[in-house]
Amino acid sequence: MNTKNTRAPLLHNPVRRLGLAAAVATLMLAGCGEEAPSAPPAPPPPEVLIVTIQPRDVTLHTELAGRTSPYLVAEVRPQVSGIVRERKFTEGTDVKAGQVLYQVDDAVYKAAVESARAALAKAEANLKSAQVTAARYEKLSQVDAVSQQARDDARAALALANADVAAAKAALESARIDLEHSSITAPIAGRIGRSAVTAGALVTAGQAQSLATIQQLDPIYVDLTRSANELMKLRRDLESGRLRSVDKDQARVKLLLPDGTEYEHEGRLQFSEVTVDPGTGSVTLRAVFPNPERHLLPGMYVRALLEEGVRDNAILAPQRGVTRDARGHAVALVVDAEGKVAQRQVVAERAIGDQWLVSDGLVAGDRLIVEGLQKIRPGIPVTVVEAEGAAGNAPAGSAAAAAGARAESAASPAAAD
Repeated sequence: MNTKNTRAPLLHNPVRRLGLAAAVATLMLAGCGEEAPSAPPAPPPPEVLIVTIQPRDVTLHTELAGRTSPYLVAEVRPQVSGIVRERKFTEGTDVKAGQVLYQVDDAVYKAAVESARAALAKAEANLKSAQVTAARYEKLSQVDAVSQQARDDARAALALANADVAAAKAALESARIDLEHSSITAPIAGRIGRSAVTAGALVTAGQAQSLATIQQLDPIYVDLTRSANELMKLRRDLESGRLRSVDKDQARVKLLLPDGTEYEHEGRLQFSEVTVDPGTGSVTLRAVFPNPERHLLPGMYVRALLEEGVRDNAILAPQRGVTRDARGHAVALVVDAEGKVAQRQVVAERAIGDQWLVSDGLVAGDRLIVEGLQKIRPGIPVTVVEAEGAAGNAPAGSAAAAAGARAESAASPAAAD
């Protein structure tokens, strides 16, 4: 009992409580007096991958849609009437010019030749008689043994005999031509299609239906269409010197087959139409291609890569280094001379492979940032790493640049500002 009563006053004594609080405060102050830990060091500048812009000469291409058409087309029709006795070719094969294709029954035409030959012989016999008579009358008229009228009649008979001989010769030649035409021949060399008639069919001279069609496929035409506005812009660029003509004679054309593969032979642009189609506003261009293997057939849909010209000292920027701002303008980030990020607004004319052809905003020697764009902003310093095998330093004649022309027409509206 005494122990309990002694502890109670100690716990409830105000002086004791104040001393305990003071001790606790002293310990806390002693702890706060220790030195605070130092701040973490500043992070190093972000690392970016750059490509140094190097100007170079670039051959510009444009992709045009087109269709193939035969170099020569000939429809075989009969020039005489008769029954087809024989067909002398295999459908779908190559034929030579002058090769006999059909044989029409020629019995009537042989008889006509013989008849014309006999008529010519008769006219020649009459001519000899008229010549003798005219010569005799000339001599007799000199001694007044015959009248002047008789001499004139002999002269007229001789002239008539000469005319009969000429007419007989013409009739014989006509009969010979008809006989030759009974053998229907190929007017041109090329590949012949299916035959519209068989042996035993009746054909007539000048009939509307053709017997067969021959098409010359080597070389072969490719008809292309291009916007008249684009053609005018190309001419202005060439005249102003912005573009340099690749070939003074004829522009080279490459062909892409329907399966996407490149045709092994190169063609030449032959001519452009002199009128604009009022319905489409386009102009037709015609290119000619060698076709020795007959890989190109008439009516095929193809795509052509047409050389426009050479842009001297062109600026090409990798597409991954060009983005769009909130207003849709094409922008690029470069590293300036102080090692800081600077933003440039650029004008990208068209895509060439995986690069943009830039006409404004970038110059030779600019260090274009192509990687690390997400962690930088204009004005901050960066650590530069040069890209190996940079696209901006690729050779001008690279296959990627040539193949990239296939996307130029589609990509240009999206790239240009």
